[in-house]
Amino acid sequence: MQTVSEVGERRLIAMFTEAAASTDDDVVIGSGDDAAVFTAQGPVVVSTDTAVAGRHFRFDWSSPEQIGARAVVQSAADIAAMGGRLTGVTVSLGCPPETSVDRLLAVNSGIVDQTHAYRARVLGGDLVSAPTVVITVTSIGVLDDVAPVTLSGARSGEVLAVSGPLGGAAGGLAVLSAVEHGADPALVDRHPVALAAYRLPQPDLGAGPRAAAARATAMTDVSDGLVEELVTLAASSNVRLDVESALVPRVAGLDAVGEDLAVDPVRWALGGGEDHVLLAAFASGTVPADWTPIGVVSAGSGAFVDGEPVGSIRGWQSFTQT
Repeated sequence: MQTVSEVGERRLIAMFTEAAASTDDDVVIGSGDDAAVFTAQGPVVVSTDTAVAGRHFRFDWSSPEQIGARAVVQSAADIAAMGGRLTGVTVSLGCPPETSVDRLLAVNSGIVDQTHAYRARVLGGDLVSAPTVVITVTSIGVLDDVAPVTLSGARSGEVLAVSGPLGGAAGGLAVLSAVEHGADPALVDRHPVALAAYRLPQPDLGAGPRAAAARATAMTDVSDGLVEELVTLAASSNVRLDVESALVPRVAGLDAVGEDLAVDPVRWALGGGEDHVLLAAFASGTVPADWTPIGVVSAGSGAFVDGEPVGSIRGWQSFTQT
């Protein structure tokens, strides 16, 4: 097994570049030069996300390929939340010198495969020494004849809806955490859907452009938990948001996970993050058929679930202890 320090930065970058080679016509200069050059097909949307080993992922809980792909999903979801379509990503990898080259190549493989699954391409990146593995993905997208959908456009009388089921990532994380703390290891085999949702969420990011085409007035992705996104959207739009917990769709099998762990699965659906489905506000009668209405927008302020202010259930907080 060779390490990064043994192989060297230049050779490893060359391996990454070969894996990310693109022949798309709109890529003028791809990965391997000082910077990428591509021809934009409309207004450009850009977003960056960083994932840190031990904080956002663990190599003993997910494969390197899943970790790389997941980093792309969480960044690309922000493009979809603006109504955009992903066209490319750049990637910065930080790692200790003793990191296995095979591990990094596997992470890169997940990044490339997931990017290609979105019909986009890896345009380049960077490799640096760091105390732990850090993956930063910058996603680039375009708006195809639609206006960007911001956080601040929701208006009284509109309908809140989500583009997919929630709680799977939190349920999967809860299973892994429980087993680590002494629960029956068979839980991992009993709940494959929740584990898959945690290891590599697969939201329909095409729902973002479709929502924009349906003239969604406000939109965001559920990265930090539904209640956190409700709080943010309500404050940005200066409105009150009311959600009925019974209407929030849950990932298949989540109730069984809750039964095994003695946890109300509604808490995962409301407070769990990293599902990366989309939350949006629509004028009445315009919610796309593949979205699920979960609440309403009204005059006032704040976010409420079943008539009560959110408070006891909160989502991910970046600067709290794990």
